[in-house]
Amino acid sequence: MNKVLIVEASESDRRLMSGLLMRAGYEPIAVDKMEAAKDEVEKLPPGAVIVADHRLPDGSAKELAYWQKGEGFSFPVIAIVNNLNGSDLLEVMSDGGAVNVIQRAAIDKQLVETVGKYAKPENIVLQLDNTLIQRSSKAFRKIEQSIERVAATNANCIIFGESGMGKEQIARKIYLQSNRTQKPLIVLEAGGAALVGRHDPESDRSEMLNRIEGYFQEAKGGTLVIKNVQLLTFEKQSVLLHILEQEHPDVRIICTANSSLLKMVADETFRDNLFFILRQTSISVPPLRETTEDIPDIAAYLLTRYAQKKRQLKKRLDASALKALKIYPFPGNVRELKDVILFAAFHTPNDAISESDLSFSQSEPETDSGFKLQDPAMEKAKITAALEQAEGNKTMAAKLLKIDRSTLYIKMRQYGLK
Repeated sequence: MNKVLIVEASESDRRLMSGLLMRAGYEPIAVDKMEAAKDEVEKLPPGAVIVADHRLPDGSAKELAYWQKGEGFSFPVIAIVNNLNGSDLLEVMSDGGAVNVIQRAAIDKQLVETVGKYAKPENIVLQLDNTLIQRSSKAFRKIEQSIERVAATNANCIIFGESGMGKEQIARKIYLQSNRTQKPLIVLEAGGAALVGRHDPESDRSEMLNRIEGYFQEAKGGTLVIKNVQLLTFEKQSVLLHILEQEHPDVRIICTANSSLLKMVADETFRDNLFFILRQTSISVPPLRETTEDIPDIAAYLLTRYAQKKRQLKKRLDASALKALKIYPFPGNVRELKDVILFAAFHTPNDAISESDLSFSQSEPETDSGFKLQDPAMEKAKITAALEQAEGNKTMAAKLLKIDRSTLYIKMRQYGLK
């Protein structure tokens, strides 16, 4: 496995990044200071990658990049930045500093993908392409019908759903089924470096306008996909709105977003006029914990791909593994399922993967699993749903509900549940 050195002062972010990288098949090493990082760099094997905070208490990502090159090392350094403004990027990436950046607010979405660009491909467990994994659930069939309806029009669309549910893959499938396939498809990350403007001293126009307008020109006649549109700064929102209202480009826009976008519109931190232009239609993607019947299909696809890459016989999940996968809430959704399945396949010498081979992360950010008891009016329904998903296993149901077993029994008696 490739080693990834994490240099980060925040303990919670170190845990989060370590968990994400472990499930993706990497071996993370986490430190909080520059001196400790230098000691670890000297031990790193070929193919390793460094992820470092842009500003550390005793140094910076750029300083670490300079130091290691001066010592004869050439490990790529990816910097974590709080804001993607031009001055920060110029500082950290100029003169042979960091090779790329990750915005702190989007660590869970950008970390594994960005590290994968610089780690040695032959040592990565498995990188999936942009294919939408087929599933047999009623919810997925409904999504496929929505894709066909949207593709038949030129309407802008927002695809709502939690991280890791394949929203970009849905956007790409809309493009492939549309009448715009002969024209370009441009994919941008709203919180990424690609949307940071470049200063043009010969132009009196906004550098942000020049940059974003350039992507529309590249995508002319085609489709522009904006991932995680809720991460657009207010300045970028204003520029995007200006282009759409004043220039009316011949480009269909498909955005991906999580539910926080709706709250941002209500709180007026995301411009409502831009929101309604982008959301001429929408697709909602339910989280994996609500479509657990899809887990066997997705797992079978992943194990087939893994077997093809490793040129070995395909492994399978036994009944205990399937049950454990269906009970676990998967806050990281399909992306996390992929990591769990491939990590187990990599480390299991047997043909069958059992529950004991599965490793679930203990360092996920807090996520509403859909069962957590918060609204007394919904308690009975949530308890019933948790018991059904856990197939009557009280310990597992209590875990889903985020309560202890004794509290579950009290609640069951209170609502007359057997």
